[in-house]
Amino acid sequence: MTDGVSVRPARPGELSELRAIELAAGELFREIGMVAVADHAPPPLSVMAEYQRDGRAWVAADQDDRPVGYILVLLVDGCAHIEQVSIHPAQSRRGIGRLLIDEVDRWAAVQGLPALTLTTFRSVAWNGPYYARLGFRELSPAEFTPRLEEIRAAETAMGLDPADRICMRRDLTG
Repeated sequence: MTDGVSVRPARPGELSELRAIELAAGELFREIGMVAVADHAPPPLSVMAEYQRDGRAWVAADQDDRPVGYILVLLVDGCAHIEQVSIHPAQSRRGIGRLLIDEVDRWAAVQGLPALTLTTFRSVAWNGPYYARLGFRELSPAEFTPRLEEIRAAETAMGLDPADRICMRRDLTG
């Protein structure tokens, strides 16, 4: 399914393309009535450039080496935290998200990190249920680290419903 797609570090000259991928992927939220999520702007180029310079941004590139998806990672309380993963809708359902997450898993293992974490929507099919299929488990509130609590508070301040947001973790396999 992922024929011709490879994962590599993001390059400075393609950051605008990554923002366009996120905007296109956001339209899927509009289709399920989550207009505010769809309207949320991608990170500014300066923020994307910081991820790229720090080696915490990867792209899934097609056979012509054009980005069709990307992933951004933060270091959060000793874990690799997936801040954003976006796949262009024309390339969805091909296993590209899994390729990106597995690349981060390998990177995190080299860094000596114990796990991947993320926050996501509980009920959106390509969010919580998808990550569960990839081996992530929902964390109970007692398992939230201080920085995960801060991330959840920031999401709530942005207008995201905390009842539909979950924190998830996948212990490293790489």
